Amino acid sequence: MSYEALSVTWFLLLGVLLAGYAVLDGFDLGVGILHPFVPKTDHERRLSMNSIGPLWDGNEVWLVTFGGALFAAFPHAYATVFSGFYTAFMLLLLALISRAVSLEFRSKVQSPGWRRFWDWAFFAGSALATLLFGVATGNAMLGIPLDAEGNFHGTVLDQLTPYPILVGLLTLTLFAMHGGLFLYLKTEGEFQKRLRDWMWRSWGLFLVLFMFTTVATILWIPRATANFEQHPWAAGFALVAMLAVANIPRSLYNGGTGQAFASSCVLILSLVGLFGAALFPNLVTASNEVAHSVTIWNGASSQKTLWIMLIIAMIGMPFVLTYSAVIYWAFRGKTKIGEHSY
Repeated sequence: MSYEALSVTWFLLLGVLLAGYAVLDGFDLGVGILHPFVPKTDHERRLSMNSIGPLWDGNEVWLVTFGGALFAAFPHAYATVFSGFYTAFMLLLLALISRAVSLEFRSKVQSPGWRRFWDWAFFAGSALATLLFGVATGNAMLGIPLDAEGNFHGTVLDQLTPYPILVGLLTLTLFAMHGGLFLYLKTEGEFQKRLRDWMWRSWGLFLVLFMFTTVATILWIPRATANFEQHPWAAGFALVAMLAVANIPRSLYNGGTGQAFASSCVLILSLVGLFGAALFPNLVTASNEVAHSVTIWNGASSQKTLWIMLIIAMIGMPFVLTYSAVIYWAFRGKTKIGEHSY
């Protein structure tokens, strides 16, 4: 396989890892975003946490794998991203740790105050992580100022412009909707009935922000659609996304919540596909000078490194997928509170 083909292959594999994380940990984060608002009793809050309890840590492996693959396959992009967004990554790490600690610590003490604190920590970690992911995506689309060596020159405030914030809010509503659909499938009774209203609200908010973000992207980032002219098939991602958005309320109205959740998964996959199609061949786009962008051509490792990593990925990925399938199958059905539950 040629060096160019290996570079493109690893760009696609990074997309697969990112899409897998967004779909799987997306509903984890969504459950956390809804946590202070939908569950009304301690039992319902425990049900909420236990719905993702056996799954969340395995889902985050996709993010860790994405980071490791980016470091090994495209070290220049990794260096640019982690140096330029260092503060954001520290906040993301704090948010993800907060979620994990909240899940483990909440039920250790039989105190309403103690549990209320960790409930809000669970929400804050989930919401902050989701917002940061969205803001990072918005900055990747918009581009950041880079010098000739790929170093970011700017401050945290430079990363908090209107477009990235808009994408961050869009991501919040998307994951809230995704998490609500998942939680509906895992619960029953009054808790489940209450979730139905929240699913409609989150879908409505997402739809509004989705339309605003689409218009903003077309107006502010004309190059986002440039690849569609050279590769018309990439526009299929946009078509699939619109069909998925439309199918969610149709499915909810007809009582097909499972189909609505599947449509939410397809929606996230198609949005990640649109993101990749808009970026290609850039990994980090320079907003000040196009030539300073880190691409899959100037940011990749050696051909030998990419080839060895591809072999390792081909061996390891079946194990990861098998593990995920077994876990989801083992914990299928409605969530129950047991002796060792959170």
